[in-house]
Amino acid sequence: MFTKLLSTVISLESLGGLFSFTREKRKKKYELEEENEYKNHLLCRFVLDGLGRKVGESVAIDNDILIIKSGSKYLGVPLKHIEEDEKTLLVKGLVEKDNAEMMGEKWRRESFRKIDHAEGKEDGF
Repeated sequence: MFTKLLSTVISLESLGGLFSFTREKRKKKYELEEENEYKNHLLCRFVLDGLGRKVGESVAIDNDILIIKSGSKYLGVPLKHIEEDEKTLLVKGLVEKDNAEMMGEKWRRESFRKIDHAEGKEDGF
């Protein structure tokens, strides 16, 4: 009798832990979706510097770095230096241009894949 009661209590505790785990998993999924929605909201917007001059256009987010297409270059600016202003984004504070170019170039090298049409059909055609 005692063993049956103990077994039932252990089963109920396990079941309670399962529901708690599922609730936490749902909460984390919701927070991740919310964060992704916010980050997507920052894309395809013009980016201006502190003086209102156009820096470029936001094209991607790499972890906590906003990637900006500026002419033929890519710049990487930490999200903590980005502020929303209606339809545009503003770069606030001091950002080292050399460091921004280095982060942007790193992202470009990792994200773009060179396709050699002479060797094979990597592009699906």
